[in-house]
Amino acid sequence: MSRRTSPFRPGTVLALLAVGALAFLLFLYSLGQGWTGSEESDGGNHAAANGLNGFSGLVTLLERTGSNVSLSRNPADMREYGLQVLTPPMMASAEELGELLDQRMDGGMGPTLVILPKWIAMPVPDAQDVESGDGWVMLLGATSPLWFDQLEIAEGAGLTVGQTGSWEGLGGSGNLPDETQVQALTSDEENAFRALLTDSEGDVLAAELVQRENYDPWPVIVVFEPDLMNNYGMADRARAEVALQLVERATLGEDMPIRFDLSLNGLGAAENLLTLAFRPPFLAATLCLLLAALVIGWRAFRRFGPAVAEAPAMSQGKRQLARNGAALLQRVKRWHLLKRPYEDIVGRRVAKALGLRNAETGAREQAIDEALHRRGHDGPQFSRLAADLRDAEKPRDILRAARRLRTLERTLTQ
Repeated sequence: MSRRTSPFRPGTVLALLAVGALAFLLFLYSLGQGWTGSEESDGGNHAAANGLNGFSGLVTLLERTGSNVSLSRNPADMREYGLQVLTPPMMASAEELGELLDQRMDGGMGPTLVILPKWIAMPVPDAQDVESGDGWVMLLGATSPLWFDQLEIAEGAGLTVGQTGSWEGLGGSGNLPDETQVQALTSDEENAFRALLTDSEGDVLAAELVQRENYDPWPVIVVFEPDLMNNYGMADRARAEVALQLVERATLGEDMPIRFDLSLNGLGAAENLLTLAFRPPFLAATLCLLLAALVIGWRAFRRFGPAVAEAPAMSQGKRQLARNGAALLQRVKRWHLLKRPYEDIVGRRVAKALGLRNAETGAREQAIDEALHRRGHDGPQFSRLAADLRDAEKPRDILRAARRLRTLERTLTQ
């Protein structure tokens, strides 16, 4: 009979299991990180956008200059230490943005950099006969956000979009990408802002909020002209350098994490069990579970194939059968049931050893006694030993009589 073999090689099965496990872990991680497949380069003015009004270029610039930069989709990250960069959209909520600024300033969690929107943009249509990359946009015009004057920090301040000349400040100067549509702070009745960058007409392009006494000393910098820091502005070296200077001014020269918020732009993701599973202190428990799953999988892989037949719980054969029967009789205490069968077995063996054939059970004892006498046997007669076995009642007496019959048998068969 040929041995059955598995149709799959162990290496193939191991590869399938490994790929499946890694794919499942990646699926869980993608759910936890919010990788839902939605397009982030959607023409918005946020840190994940590649269009002219986006800020992916600033993120790349900061990363390549050694800064610890991350994109935050969780509003809870606003309470973490570090520089928080806010890029609210044109249709943002003034109430929500004001609450975030108050939390940042009251909580002492670090500086805040707010870059106001200006451009009205749309993704490049596929029908347009132009070459465009992922997330590229068409700029349709510029306008100031309506929610700015509703902020508490902007009380008495006014924005204007118009034509102006170059920018200057922080030890540098340069041109703007589109000098016909420049957004600037043109009025500040409460003197709430301290100018950092101005245009050729003296209007404020970027300023630092003058903190009230009960506020934390971390700076809050507002960039009114987004072309100083967006992808449109990063095309010029001077503007890229002043963008880095604004970030350094916000952090006071300290090395701290820099987070770009995406939740205000509709790309937020709330905390869930999957994200927590891959963060301390729950990361240790997750790693232990993965290690346990790996051990279980390895044991299952080593067991792959037909299972080895286990040994029977009870041994087979005459000896084991006799032992099982004796154990049963001992348990039910029916020793007397052994007397007659044992006498008959020993009688047949003794008769065979003496050469007696076809002796009936009743005449067998007399025939055995006569044969023993002819041989000169001087021990007890077989009939006497058999009678003692039949007359025994107690287990001890039955065993003693059975041994005497067994001794007689051995003297004849050895």
